[in-house]
This record gives sequence, structure tokens and C-alpha cells, in this order.
Amino acid sequence: MKKLLGSVNHRTEPFQTTISYIFILILSISGVCIICNFFNLRNGAGRNNNKVPLDLNHIREIVLSSNNDLPKERDESCRLWDCMNLYRCGQRGHDRLTVYVYPLQEYTDDGSGKTISILTREYYQILEAVVRSRYYTPNPNDACLFLPSIDSLNANLVEPSTIERALAMQNYWDNGENHIIFNMIPRLDGSALKTDRAIMMGGGFDTWTYRIGFDIALPIFSPSQQNVASLSAKSTHLPRKNLLLVVLPNLYPKFHRQIKSIADDSPDVLILDKCVTYEEEYMPAKNALRCFSNRGKVLDYPRAYEKGTFCLYSHSINMGQSDLMEILAYNCIPIIAVDNFVLPFEDVLDWPLFSLRIREAEIHAILEKLRRVSHTKIFELQRQGRWVYNRYFKDLNVITLTALEILENRIFPHRARSIMDWNKPDDNYRSTFNPLFLPIISPKSQGFTAVILTYDRVESLFTLIQKLAMVPSLQSILVIWNNQNKMPPHLSSFPSIAKPLKVIQTRANKLSNRFYPYNEIETEAILTIDDDINMLTTDELDFGYEVWREFPDRIVGFPSRIHVWDNISMHWRYESEWTNQISMVLTGAAFHHKFWSHMYTYAMPGNIKDWVDVHMNCEDIAMNFLVANITNKPPIKVTPRKKFKCPECTNTEMLSADLNHMRERSACIDRFANIYGRMPLRSVEFRADPVLFRDNFPEKLKRFNDVGNL
Repeated sequence: MKKLLGSVNHRTEPFQTTISYIFILILSISGVCIICNFFNLRNGAGRNNNKVPLDLNHIREIVLSSNNDLPKERDESCRLWDCMNLYRCGQRGHDRLTVYVYPLQEYTDDGSGKTISILTREYYQILEAVVRSRYYTPNPNDACLFLPSIDSLNANLVEPSTIERALAMQNYWDNGENHIIFNMIPRLDGSALKTDRAIMMGGGFDTWTYRIGFDIALPIFSPSQQNVASLSAKSTHLPRKNLLLVVLPNLYPKFHRQIKSIADDSPDVLILDKCVTYEEEYMPAKNALRCFSNRGKVLDYPRAYEKGTFCLYSHSINMGQSDLMEILAYNCIPIIAVDNFVLPFEDVLDWPLFSLRIREAEIHAILEKLRRVSHTKIFELQRQGRWVYNRYFKDLNVITLTALEILENRIFPHRARSIMDWNKPDDNYRSTFNPLFLPIISPKSQGFTAVILTYDRVESLFTLIQKLAMVPSLQSILVIWNNQNKMPPHLSSFPSIAKPLKVIQTRANKLSNRFYPYNEIETEAILTIDDDINMLTTDELDFGYEVWREFPDRIVGFPSRIHVWDNISMHWRYESEWTNQISMVLTGAAFHHKFWSHMYTYAMPGNIKDWVDVHMNCEDIAMNFLVANITNKPPIKVTPRKKFKCPECTNTEMLSADLNHMRERSACIDRFANIYGRMPLRSVEFRADPVLFRDNFPEKLKRFNDVGNL
């Protein structure tokens, strides 16, 4: 304003000057008004864009005609690449998921004239979470996905035909393509909504109805979760008075007799039965449940879950119940006994890290399995469960944003988080040595320590030491002399090598001695190897270490085996035949992280370690079970070599020459699976070979030339 006035000619007449001032003042005021109106329009548009989907004051009325076409039946064969128009995603340089929310609308049935209210408070919170998130777009032309404002969270509250007719009338429906439908509680009669090609975000999925890579399994949210007070660290991370807590009304009646029989024989089991509704003013939520326990006490539900270390979640009349989330809310460890149940966010969450799963047929033996779980394991399960609940399940806003992020990961896989990132707790909970949180590739310079278990095969031992010493990545050799009746050879008689070598004589002849975390082991990588495995070449061993660097949380090795289920004997069987699948890598020649030596020695579940030492068998199977149970990953076989026989050794010197050896190993798998309460071993059709292994290239272009075929 001063700048404009300063430009006026001061030599003009006073009247002219006054007119000029007035003219300039009018122009200035007009300009300010125009600018103000412009900003008001922009802000108003922004506010309208944010309010249109959730504007409760201007809801348009829609008449539902019985003559309207209904959506087709849900396409069971849908996958992301054939039931979605992916070209809608990533438009205009948007390298992210964009979601358009339909404006709120009121629907009236043309037949009855009745106005149908189909918007619950929970669904309004979901819509609000989307609109306030980074995924929301007010422009349907920019949208990758469309979210109808039609509440189908509980399909039992409204006639399915009403929801289906309303869906078919959406402007951009197009057979449900690129639409997402929230349906937490499925219909009690088992029928599914007709949603055609829409993506279902629902609860109560089983393996028959869940479309892998397309649908998303949601947790069933419970309003009582909002009233859960934060538990103190002391009460959260300690075993509680009751080992097992069971709420009978949440289970099928066919399981009641088994559970009551278990409770009668054990004081560790707390059963809640005969839950009745009551109202009291001091209760934060009305119509809460009061349950009568087998101890003669009256407890409030779901608060009673904080009294159990483990809580059973099994089949109920309605799989849309919220008890799984209530169990996690009170930091009770879920025991999931539903054979074909798809767990919430199962695609990204590693449920074995914070729950246990058993078969329905094993409910009668549930206490035996729980008593074998160590306090250390309970601590880890509770801690991870508390973190997962707060991170992914605590309220509808978090659940909604998690579901959208999973969709974004599928549509834009280059931006997706790894499974490790999805399940990695905060830094306060992170272990400094747990291989689950190691860097993607371990440092190459550190190398590995070779731990050789031997008894009395001196000649074969010396041959092996000479071969190992030639491996560039070897840092040191540790010989574990397992013979207490004979002293090991003097160090002066050992082969002269350029790498450090030390011999340790054990106090007892135990196979588990190979996994003891000796102080002499200074590297993260350990190569456990038998004294008769001297046929491996330098290139094979060096390549095996390179593979381990990329998979430091796995067992990486050479001889492989598979476990199979025998339908005749109804038991697991150990199989050594050559197949396309493997589930175990024998530790007679394998790399593993030193963390697993600590776990094997100090945190092995049940009496597995003692049983192995007594029977002198199955220590390698026990290690495979241990690693697979924690990581939920299979081992990795290296190179195609399959023959691992010592040419200088006679069969009588080998433990595997015993006729009962294979039978015992099959029995081991059965025993260990019972102790763990599940089968943790994972089968895989994968093998790591050097990139140019079979290519017709000059050897000077290859790094690992000396790799055997068989």
C-alpha cells in the first residue's frame, strides 16, 4: 500500500491528488477482497474435499430399487493381476496407494419406503481414518482403490440384498473392480456377500475362502479393547498364576468335556463358564460380562484374560468373535487351536513369535505342551505380543492403516517392507546378538570358525584340518576331542597350518558338545563339521560361507534331508532319499550363527538336549527344529553334492551304521514335534549354486570352479 501511494506525483492539484488516493484505495481494497475470496475458495474446497465423504449434515438420499441388478457372486479365482486394473494405480507419478471414499449416502427401500441406516460408529471411524491418512484422494480419477461408504462390517445386521443393491449402484463399481469391502464379521449362515471382483477385508477367513494375495484377513475389533489399561512391565513379562485360561462360551461345545477334564486334574487351569450380562455404574462399559470360574470366583470378562499366561483360542459357533484380540489386549499368549483359520494380517505378521499353534486333535494334550515352554520363551512371546498389539491391533485407526499398507505393498512391491521390518520391535526390545536382526549381509572380513567334533579318527582329522586351512575365509579351527579315555594328540603332531588351532577335551562324550558356545569362538559364523567329512573342496566351503553371509539367520550347509508324514503309521518319518525338497541340513557340515549355539545350550525347549545326549543321536535334527521354530524359515542347501562318505573310514566307526539309527531319527522328529506343539520344519525346493556354475564360460571368469556335482 505504501509503495502504491509513493508513486503518486506530488505536483498535481489537491483535488486530483484526493481522487487519485481514493481510486488507488478502491483498487487496493478490491485486490485484497479478490485475494481473500481466492484463499477462501481454496480453503473451502480443501475443507469440502475432506468433509464430503463424512459430511453428516448433507447426506444424499438414494432409492434402492428391487429391479436393480445385483453384483455377481464373489469370484473365488480372483488374484491381484486378473481382478484389478493395476493401470489405475501410480497415475500422475503417484508412487503410492490412493483411495477414494464415496460420499455418505442414505438408502431408502422403494418397496417398503423404509430408510435403512447402515452406518455404525465403527465403520465411520474406518472411513475417517482413510480420509485423514496419506492414502486419501478426493479425486476419483486419481484413485487406485474405491471404498464405499456402505457399512458391511457386520453382515448380520442388514439384509445381504440391501448391501448388494447399494454396492451395485456405486458410480465406479464396474463389477467391483478396484473396490475394497470391510466385512469383519461374516454371516452366521455361512453365506458370503455378492461382491464380484471386490477385495474383501474381513475376519473369520478360513483356508477355503481366503484368496491368497488378494483378500486381507482382519482382526475382529472389540469395543472393550478401548478400556484396557496399560499393563506394567512387571505384570506383562512374567508368567502368571494360571498357566492356562479358557473361556468355555467362546468354544464349540464338543471341546467342553476335554477342557473340564483337564481342569479337574490340574490346578493350573482356570475356566470361565456361565457368563451373564450385567450393568453397574462403576463399570466403564455397560452390558459387560460377568463369568463364573471353576474356582468359585466371579470375574469380569474380558479383564479375566490378564490372569492367564496362555489363553486358548479355538473354534466357536461364530468365528467372527473378538476374543483373539481381547486375549492379546491383556497380553495373554494365544494358544490357537483352529486348523484352517487364517490369522489376522498373516501375510506380514510372524504369529509364531507371539503365539503358539496346535491342532484341534491335540487339545487334550495342551498342558503337556505348555509345561515344556521355558520362562525365557514366555518372556519373548509376551514381549512380542505386547508390541504387535500396540503396533497393529490396538484400535480401528491402526487396523485400517495396516490393511492399506499391506495393499500398497502388494501393488507397489518395490516399496514394500520386508517381513523382518514388519515384525521387528522397537530398539528398546532389540537383542544385540539375535540373528533375526542382523544386517542383510554379514561382514566378509570376519570369516568363520571351524568346530570339528572328533573321537579317535586321527588320520581323517588331520586330513580335514589341512583342507580347511586352505579356505580363504577360515579364521580359526577348534577341535572338540570327545574321547575321555584317551588323550588327544599333542599339538606338535598336528599338521602345520597358518591359521590358529586349539584342541578342547570334553568332560563327557556328548553330541551336544559340538554346539557349546566356547569362549574360543570369536566369529559370528561357525562351521560345524565331522572329522570324516574331508571330501568338500576349498571352493565349496568358501562358497558355503558366502551363502551364509546372505542368510545369517539360517542353517546353511551341504547334506540335506526331508521329513514326511506317514499316513499309515500316522507319524512323522525321517527320509534321506534324494528328492526335490529339503527341510533339514545336517550339521555334520553346515554353517550357523553362534547365537544358535547359545540357544541350543541354554534355551532348548523341554528335555530335548538331555534326550540327545543320552541316545547319542539327533543333535542335528534338534538344531534344525530350534532354528526353524524361531525363524519360521527353512535351511539352505549349498551345491549339488550329495555324497558325504569318508573313503578312509570303515562303516563300523560310524554312528549311522547302526540299523536302528534311521528308526531313532524318525522317532526324534515325532518326539520333537510333540514337545514344540507343532511341526516347525519348513520344506523348500531351493538350492544355492554359484551363478556361473553350469555356464560354458572360461574358468578365469568363474570364482568357484572346483564345485562337485555329486
